[in-house]
Amino acid sequence: MATGDIAETSAGKRSEELATGEVRMPTGRVSIARRIEPQRPSLPFSQGQLTRLDEALALSSRTTGLEFAIYLGDLGEQTRERAEEIHANLAGRSPEGVLIAVSPGQRQIEVITGEESHRRVPDRTCKLAVMNMVASFKEGDLVEGLVGALRMLSDAAGTRFESTPGH
Repeated sequence: MATGDIAETSAGKRSEELATGEVRMPTGRVSIARRIEPQRPSLPFSQGQLTRLDEALALSSRTTGLEFAIYLGDLGEQTRERAEEIHANLAGRSPEGVLIAVSPGQRQIEVITGEESHRRVPDRTCKLAVMNMVASFKEGDLVEGLVGALRMLSDAAGTRFESTPGH
């Protein structure tokens, strides 16, 4: 994208002295075009924070055999219904899925469990995880709240071997 600035005519500035992006118009004024790079949108997490979240998600999923996921963004007016829609799209793993959906702008948190994961992660644990997230979020630490919730939920679920009958 380029924008143009109109500079006053400079009687002493000859065409060969014009910089790149400047042109003398027939009227004698100098028109200047500058390249403006649009500002990239800022992300909510640094690369280190994303790595930490990714490791916590991978560890929770690997040790429990459940599919843990985090959604961060607007959930619309019907937050619970929207979170359930997102949970249903966990690549065919929704019965084993545990979704933590956080809408910071709305100050809403939803924890959705699937049919199988609900047996291993009780509602009481989900409520405690939400309370833990709220406390961390109030301190301004979104990542710590999410990682702590993943820890609590995966601890409650136990390992995939503990939950398998006969093992």
